[in-house]
Amino acid sequence: MMPPLIVHLIYRLDFGGMENLMVERINRMPAGRYRHAVVALTGYTAFAERISREDVALYALDKPPGLALSTHAALWRLLRKLRPEILHTYNLSAIEYAPAALLAGVPVRINGAHGRDAADPRGLNRKHRLLRRLMIPFYDHCYANSAEMLAWNRDVIGVPARKSRLLPNGIDTERYRPAMAADQIGPLESHFGPGCLVIGSVGRVEPVKNHALLLAAFAALRARRPDLAGRLRLAVIGDGPLLPALRAQADGAGLNDVVWLPGKRDDVAAILRGLTVFALPSIAEGTPGAALEAMASGVPVVGSDVGGVPEVVADGATGALVPSGDPEALAAALERYVSGPALVHEHGLAARLRVTRHYGMQAMVAAYQALYDELCERKLKLKRRVASCAE
Repeated sequence: MMPPLIVHLIYRLDFGGMENLMVERINRMPAGRYRHAVVALTGYTAFAERISREDVALYALDKPPGLALSTHAALWRLLRKLRPEILHTYNLSAIEYAPAALLAGVPVRINGAHGRDAADPRGLNRKHRLLRRLMIPFYDHCYANSAEMLAWNRDVIGVPARKSRLLPNGIDTERYRPAMAADQIGPLESHFGPGCLVIGSVGRVEPVKNHALLLAAFAALRARRPDLAGRLRLAVIGDGPLLPALRAQADGAGLNDVVWLPGKRDDVAAILRGLTVFALPSIAEGTPGAALEAMASGVPVVGSDVGGVPEVVADGATGALVPSGDPEALAAALERYVSGPALVHEHGLAARLRVTRHYGMQAMVAAYQALYDELCERKLKLKRRVASCAE
């Protein structure tokens, strides 16, 4: 008997924290327990090559902008062909496709809330709220990856507690680890040279991540500390629609020699180990996977006080929290680390310990598998009983 098939429905399979963790779960879940397929509403990139399992099928529906009712029909036809036991949709961009799955006979339907859009960081958009509420009856479970998002789903959207839970992100603490004496020269030292104080950020270069503010804060920090300006460097790793604008901003500020914007990289773990401090200036976040990776690497994090960031970053212990959208506050927090090596060491050790205790990869994979198991046990048994009665 074939293991149950899970179809993962996302907007686009490309470099990103949510996408990376989805791929990690697919790769690490026992092959004999579940099969997987990934359906991208728009398309996928070379990032899909990170899926190491050879039995995972990829599909792209080529959804055009706007409502695109034809995409619902296309998904229905694909689901009728694949006959999955589970449809797992991610975020608001895929939430509306549960009715198509129901009509296609998919017995288990799950939606994951992994954060909000930059255009609506606090979830105030009435149409989006209404859509979320209308979709509740079509889903068996609506989890969230941060306590803040879970509470919002329950209190504002109205998701019943019985069909919602917290599933925090997990990190590979063997891959993401502190630097050791035996390590070779890392990418940051190769690019900037030795002795630099490097502020770094990793993530899609898109509006919600607010990298333009980080660049402004970096310029302000150099002005605040001319004694350190010769050693200060900034590295923003990741691709995205705003990368050309960010490069133009760095060029306009005369910072090209001290700012590295290489786009996406495959050596992120080695880059993180070379940072002095990690910056997360986001407008909105769920549980920030990139920040957890930095913490696992022994790097303190300065992040915006939004979404699930305060759940991850212990202010004054593993990093610092600052108001979102305030470049001076961000610059001031970063200054405390670039001018205090003892603080970097202390908070870096605490950050690593926090991740290993609370955000391990194995625990995350087990939690998702437990949700799949629970819903399959309940829904598939019910489906078999109904079929038996009909006979």
